[in-house]
Amino acid sequence: MRHFGYLTAGQDEWLFDRPPEPFSRDSDRLTLATALGATLYTPGTTREYAQRVGALVGRGVISAVLCLEDAIRDADVADAERNVAAQVTELHQMSAPAPLLFIRVRHPDQIRLLVKELGPAASILTGFVFPKFTASNGPDFLGVLAETRLESGLRLYGMPVLESPETIYTETRVSELLAVRDLLGRHAGAVLAVRIGATDLCGLFGLRRSNDQTVYDLAVVREVIADILNVFGRDRQFVVSGPVWEYFERGERIFKPQLRESPFRVRDDLPNAVRVRRQLVSSALDGLLREVVLDKATGILGKTVIHPSHVRPVHAMLVVTAEEYSDAQATLCTTDGGVRSSEYANKMIESKPHARWAAGILRRASAFGVLRPDRTFVDLLDIEDVDA
Repeated sequence: MRHFGYLTAGQDEWLFDRPPEPFSRDSDRLTLATALGATLYTPGTTREYAQRVGALVGRGVISAVLCLEDAIRDADVADAERNVAAQVTELHQMSAPAPLLFIRVRHPDQIRLLVKELGPAASILTGFVFPKFTASNGPDFLGVLAETRLESGLRLYGMPVLESPETIYTETRVSELLAVRDLLGRHAGAVLAVRIGATDLCGLFGLRRSNDQTVYDLAVVREVIADILNVFGRDRQFVVSGPVWEYFERGERIFKPQLRESPFRVRDDLPNAVRVRRQLVSSALDGLLREVVLDKATGILGKTVIHPSHVRPVHAMLVVTAEEYSDAQATLCTTDGGVRSSEYANKMIESKPHARWAAGILRRASAFGVLRPDRTFVDLLDIEDVDA
């Protein structure tokens, strides 16, 4: 699989200076974590999910989660378990292209139950999502995962979600995050990414951002995100994935749209740019794009999404620009320190402090590709109208 795999060879050449590199479930942990991108959550009660996966892959879905936790009613858990097992088994039997597939469980015992129920079909799973993960319940999740990996021989990964009161409350946050980091560090080879559960964190304070706000506009959530990145972003041992965007239709707005018109000026080779902007604004996706930009600036890579229409905008924002790639290469080619002007003559490049940033850009470039100098994210969003 690879990002933007739905493009033709001609479209690849038109868009990318360096196209995204292919990867598989057997790729190394950091490659998979970097490539997660927009992870699409679906309730575990969804019927005919296996039949829909082909269409999702065609829309660019690379990673997906079947949820047995908050996305379903408590009364539907047993039915959802049976349905998830049936859908995953059908996917396995189809032997068709499928995304990196995870199951969000409610408790550790569901890992054992599902892997046993799935039998050989468990081989198409990439792992499990652990909700409301804390230093107290974490050993149970990770312990069962380790047992399952050993007994099944499958390289299954865990993705803990930080969304508990211990994580956001001031009096417990730092000690909790440090304890979780130490715990995950002992199981680092089995942990794919650390996810931020902003919906639950907001719920603890009765908050919800509107469609023209980002999660960073909510002070208490912004503070906990900063502390999560402070603890988990120091050595890049773990990828931290961004919180869910909850809107997919336009609602009432207080503020102006958050997309400038200048990137969407009509070009001869892309006459529909204005329409692309109009569609993004009408679907409240301008707020999503702004939040992804802020995620990247903060050190977050990837995002939880709840609608297929979110996938392409998130992935478009994760593609590396020609300027970013040039700056990253220049930074890493200078090994003896010092400062220089960028190739674009619009910023300084200081090799030592910018080195970790540059290494991250090159990893993201491998997963999402590098645009040609004359292309932007707008071209990616309107690629269906490109004559390739």
